[in-house]
Amino acid sequence: MRRHGWAGDIPADDDEAVARIVAAARRVIDEDRTVSISRVAEDLGITRPTLYRYFPNVEALLHATAMSAVSAFLDNLAVHLKAYTTPTDAVVEGIAFTLEQLSHDRYLSMVMQPGKASAFTAGVTGDVAITFGRSILNRFNVDWHGHGIDDKTLTELVEFMLRILQSLIIDPGRPPREGNDLRAYLYNWIAPAVQARSNKAL
Repeated sequence: MRRHGWAGDIPADDDEAVARIVAAARRVIDEDRTVSISRVAEDLGITRPTLYRYFPNVEALLHATAMSAVSAFLDNLAVHLKAYTTPTDAVVEGIAFTLEQLSHDRYLSMVMQPGKASAFTAGVTGDVAITFGRSILNRFNVDWHGHGIDDKTLTELVEFMLRILQSLIIDPGRPPREGNDLRAYLYNWIAPAVQARSNKAL
């Protein structure tokens, strides 16, 4: 690890340095509702070049900061979706609820807010995102296999959901759909695709 600054309190290793930078970014976002390399560096007592060694740009820092908030977001999502036990209902509500909650999460909204295209949304169907999405669906109160959705199909469903969510984030529509209108739209166009892969009437 490169040892520079840190207001006299040098991190033990790179992992600690990264964790402290992300924590500082969260403090700055809490205070300013935005983030900058200069403000985070100032908070930590380091120079901007030192911070750039760990995060090459603001977007990389925002991505890491958003990911630090994912666990709490997923816990909230799992609780909300507990009552949804069919694939169709869970998929529709999962997409709608996630889209609606993004604007309320001060960290995730920095990189995933509707109307904003970013490297995060551009990579939303990558291997990491797919694996992550599978872990989310596995937490739903849905018997996927019992509804005829095997592991391969479930992975494809994750990709499908991520692509729909990505599209709604980048261009939420004019005017953006929300509430019952959003769910009606998803039930009209997404539900039939999910039902087609299920062997049970939903």
